[in-house]
Amino acid sequence: MTDGTDAGTERGLSARDEAVLAIERRSWPGPGAKERAIREQLGISPTRYYQLLNALLDDPRALAHDPVTINRLCRVRDARRARR
Repeated sequence: MTDGTDAGTERGLSARDEAVLAIERRSWPGPGAKERAIREQLGISPTRYYQLLNALLDDPRALAHDPVTINRLCRVRDARRARR
């Protein structure tokens, strides 16, 4: 049994992790719009957002929550690594 202080750590994703994936799932009209949404909706810098997102790519709970987005991002990450 948990005390409820860090909801989502044992069963699923935290609300913040789900919000990160929701932002990543959307399509964006132009440069700057996504970064603005990250700051306004999550209250974090884009750099921190991408750190959190990268960690989610290796989290099985994220894959279970949003397999389409996670698999797409893993393919992009793997392609970038292969080009290096």
